[in-house]
Parts: sequence; structure tokens; C-alpha cells
Amino acid sequence: MARKLLLIILDGVPYGNFRRLFGNLEAWVASADAQVWRHRSVLPSISASCYASIHTGVPPVEHGCTGNANVFRLSPEDVFSQVRKAGGITGAVAHSFWSELFNRSPFDLVRDIEYDEPDSRTINHGRFHTMSGYGKVNQMTPSDVDLFATLTRLCERFGLTYGMLHTCTLDSMGHRFFHDCPEMDHACFAMDEMLAPFVTRWRDMGYEIIVTADHGQDARGHHGGRDPLQQETALYYFGPAKGPEPDAVIDQLQLAPTILSRLDAPVAPTMKAASFLS
Repeated sequence: MARKLLLIILDGVPYGNFRRLFGNLEAWVASADAQVWRHRSVLPSISASCYASIHTGVPPVEHGCTGNANVFRLSPEDVFSQVRKAGGITGAVAHSFWSELFNRSPFDLVRDIEYDEPDSRTINHGRFHTMSGYGKVNQMTPSDVDLFATLTRLCERFGLTYGMLHTCTLDSMGHRFFHDCPEMDHACFAMDEMLAPFVTRWRDMGYEIIVTADHGQDARGHHGGRDPLQQETALYYFGPAKGPEPDAVIDQLQLAPTILSRLDAPVAPTMKAASFLS
């Protein structure tokens, strides 16, 4: 495959927090090294449902994952499986829900927390975490710089064609502190500062990069419904393709066919939305 791409999902970041607080990402937009658009999630705007739709290109009413309490191995074809059909190598560094949705379910802590399966039809190289014991007092989230480094190691070691990273830090911070507060200002600053050197490194390695979130959060730290604060986030793209006008809104169902089109992998018939990059 001639091209390769990384999808970075920073869970639970509303559009305004991306545009206001991520200075490095915004600097790349200002210098025309990145493009940015508004990105609207599916409904319900809840994490597992969005994960499923981002990678299958179908809405929750079709794939059946209606929330975090309803996670199972999905039946529609997905980005991982389609990249594998084209001969690519896939990897994921993410919450264990991703392994359950796209590899096997239920998640087995010992078997599935780390695996390298060259013959897998979906995820070849997986590094997962569970956040067991999560709550407001203890977020149970790994350090984001460790996750970025882990994805980079997978890219360097296995030559990933497609890699996906997902981190829950900012979603967890939003549930705890909401969004208009010093704690969230610092959390977004820290995420942007940790991410930036890896964006440069990944670009130097030849990757196109998409940075986005699965959904937003409202002023009370909630998401799941159709309030724009809950549904809308930002999407940054680093690469040579051209996207729509800056005021366009990217539908979440467009992500899967867009990624596959950039990788020259087959777009599954169930992925009916149009690519937003050309």
C-alpha cells in the first residue's frame, strides 16, 4: 500500500476546547500544514457507540452498540478488516472496548491486553487498557505520552499501514471538572504539548494523520444526546489531500470511507457516506 495513516482520538473534547486550547494544532492550521473542520458525532453521542461508528461507517441503530454497557463484537466490516483485505498491517493503542468491538469479545485481560497476531483479519498489533476502577476520585487513565510512544513503537517495529490511538484522559477530566475551569485549561495544554512532537515524528515517518475526538461534552460534563456541545468536536488533518471548505461539518460516518480511500483499501458496501478528502 502506497500510503499510510494514523487516527488519533482524544476522547470527549468539545469543538471549542480544541480551537481555543490546542495551540500546536492551531499553529499548524495557521501555517497551512493542517486543515481543520467541525466534526459531528452520531447519536447517541456516547463513547462506545461512536467508536463503533467511526470504524464501521454505520450508525448505532444499524450496528447495535447503543452505549458503553452494550459492547460486543460487531458484525459490519470495519476499517481494520478492510485494510487487512488490501494487504495492510494494522495496529491499535486504545481502551479495551476497541478490542471487543473489532477483534474478539469478551475482553480477556491476560490474552488481549497485548497481542501481536500477523494473521488477524482485523487488528494485527494491539495494546489495550481497561481503566478498571474508574471514577471521579481516580481516573485510572494511562499517561498520554506513554500511549503516543507505544503507537510510535508499533509503527517503527511493525511498519503499520494503519494505526489508531484512543485516550480517555480529557473525557475523564471533563466529567470531573467540566470544561470552563483551570483544570481543563491545563489538561488540554498538556495534551497538546505532549502530542505535538509525535505529530512531527509521525509526519517524518510518512504518515498522514487525523486528530479528532469521538464526541464533545456539554457545560455539565455530559454527552450522549444531540446538544451541539455534546455532539460536535474538531477534526484536524495532516496530509496532501484537499478537504471541504473550512466551514464544512464532517459527519462521523464519513471517517471510515475517508480513511480507506486514502489508503486505497476497499470501502465496504455498508459504508455509504462520502469521503471528505480528495
